[in-house]
Amino acid sequence: MRCEFIAALAFSVLPLVSAQLTWDEAYQKAESALGGLSLSDKVGIVTGIGWQNGACVGNTSPVNSIGYPSLCLQDGPLGIRFASSITAFTPSVQAASTWDRELIRQRAQFHAEEARGLGVHVLLAPVAGALGKIPEGGRNWEGFSPDPYLTGVAVADTIGAMQAVGVQATIKHYVGNEQELNRETMSSNIDEKTMHELYLWPYYDSVHAGAAAAMCSYNKLDNTWACENDQIMNKILKEEIGFRGYIMTDWNAQHSTVEAANAGLDMSMPGTDFEGGSVYWGPALVEAVNGGQVPEDRVTDMAKRILAAWYKMKQDQGYPDTNLDRDVQGNHAQNVRACARDGIVLLRNQGDILPLKNASSIAVVGSGAVKGDHANNVCVDKGCNDGALGMGWGSGSVEYPYFVAPYDAIKEFVPGEVTLSESDDPSQGASAASGKDVALVFITADSGEGYITVEDNVGDRKNLDPWHGGNNLVKAVAEANENVVVVVHSTGPIIMSEILALPSVKAVVWAGLPSQESGNALVDILWGAANPSGKLVYTIAKSADDYNAGVVQGDDDFDEGVLIDYRHFDSANIEPEFAFGFGLSYTNFTYADLSVDSSAASGPIAGSIVSGGPEDFFDEVATITAAITNSGKVAGAEVAQLYLSYPESAADQPPKTLRGFAKLPLTAGESGTATFNLRKRDLAVWNVEGKQWVIPSGSFGVGVGASSRDIRLEGTIEVS
Repeated sequence: MRCEFIAALAFSVLPLVSAQLTWDEAYQKAESALGGLSLSDKVGIVTGIGWQNGACVGNTSPVNSIGYPSLCLQDGPLGIRFASSITAFTPSVQAASTWDRELIRQRAQFHAEEARGLGVHVLLAPVAGALGKIPEGGRNWEGFSPDPYLTGVAVADTIGAMQAVGVQATIKHYVGNEQELNRETMSSNIDEKTMHELYLWPYYDSVHAGAAAAMCSYNKLDNTWACENDQIMNKILKEEIGFRGYIMTDWNAQHSTVEAANAGLDMSMPGTDFEGGSVYWGPALVEAVNGGQVPEDRVTDMAKRILAAWYKMKQDQGYPDTNLDRDVQGNHAQNVRACARDGIVLLRNQGDILPLKNASSIAVVGSGAVKGDHANNVCVDKGCNDGALGMGWGSGSVEYPYFVAPYDAIKEFVPGEVTLSESDDPSQGASAASGKDVALVFITADSGEGYITVEDNVGDRKNLDPWHGGNNLVKAVAEANENVVVVVHSTGPIIMSEILALPSVKAVVWAGLPSQESGNALVDILWGAANPSGKLVYTIAKSADDYNAGVVQGDDDFDEGVLIDYRHFDSANIEPEFAFGFGLSYTNFTYADLSVDSSAASGPIAGSIVSGGPEDFFDEVATITAAITNSGKVAGAEVAQLYLSYPESAADQPPKTLRGFAKLPLTAGESGTATFNLRKRDLAVWNVEGKQWVIPSGSFGVGVGASSRDIRLEGTIEVS
């Protein structure tokens, strides 16, 4: 099972950096280096040299006198964009669906090893925004989950693993970039409580993990551009959260010279707009300093932050030169297969039709089962949904080094008859499925970044239906065959009520976005070489109307507040189709022996500010344990989840909030202990009047279970 697989992953392209410098040590080196630099040198460090004017998507000017190179900044969240021999790792949403922190860390380590091997100094990853409040959101798949706790854990683990290799991580897009429509003109107007408890939550984790860089987003916040917003950049990120790295613009998200500089922006990327115009820094910044509009100390601080991140990662010590043509793949595909496989979520399995045991004839139906333009790298930045789907589209995509399509893997694995209908035509699908023991039907739904339109979807999805007539395809096959397994490859939730109402649909396999190892991972699950252990990282609704957040035409006032995804469904008492955290297994798990040990006390969290917020913010104040037993007949892994409910003294909180998870691989009959360590921040709410985090007094409800709607054990934490 999983543990045996992980043990085999010892190979590494490059050794890990033995130790990073502390921020204090890095700042000391940066200050020393800055002593001999001119204003022009410092402005060169903070200003990109222009779009497509260097080896990478972002480049700065070198400073030869201190050995500082032209910095290479490169996309993206699942691989190295525009490189020729790299791994297409699974998208973050698939990695999160494993709920396996070891796999998430390993994915990030391998990703960074490839970046370092190519001489990339700064990875434009990971993604914490869009958080994913809108199910149709185009770039949700680049992030981890609409739950801020799960996203916070994943981004912190990712940053830690990347930077242990000596590559700078960039947390993005800061903040409130939740849709593609009008992303470069709209204002995200977010109240203070919602901002802190949802959208800023992963940024506290990121800064605590030592993130070198942050990227401000395209949108406005309360009608001020994010990249010239003093409240967001200076007061919150740098002062309140204690961020000591540097803030760069998203590409062409800068709108001013003086305002951006004085509001806390540190690096202009790529330095021009995409046509080579709109140069806000460079000579313009020098002129602003000489004219007294921007203090030179501010430019010195910009350069110091950038140099400190470079020194902190020890990139001044034998870092490889930039060359995006090296082959750096190593054995990293093993992690792709593991994340693709363990991120598969089994949603339905009537009559234990899966794993497939005795099917001697199989129909494989749908264009999503075979290689098309998407898998063959025909479309620029994956801007098409033709054939099997492994990732969304946009700047967060990469080229596949290869792609194992589901049909190809099935055909190679299955000794019996396999009939293919690679069309989405219902009549052809029905004909192929007729008389077969089992019919596997593949449906897809795609999304991406708004600069590309795919099948009339301008980044964001225009609805939550499966693409290419997926509902009708499944209906036709279900009329022709009584054993139908639906396989879904999608960037986010789809509405499946029509499909689930069909008696012949015995199983639904949510295969997500598996990237290059798609078919191999699916075969592992369908035929039982591995037991499905993935869990949903978002809620799948019965109707699109059940969601309370959607794409808006103008500005977005974020009226739903903290009640997004499962928090909304719980608060409004809406039954989901499949709950957040849900996932079936080929075995069963029982929960017992809840234990709660707490030293938590009420009151404000008011320590001195360090990286990640108040110095006691991450102090552990409670430990909760539960015994999990594999009560079935085969080995498997269970993701036990901890949810808290807040006392009555904390107003306007959701009915329950994820505050812990533990994945336990267990053999048949084996028991293990799920341990959840709660920190002060996990109990705290944002106090708007005091502008601080406060632990409320009263009785916290503790629920441990298999999903947000399947709580098996309950207890309390009393806080006075």
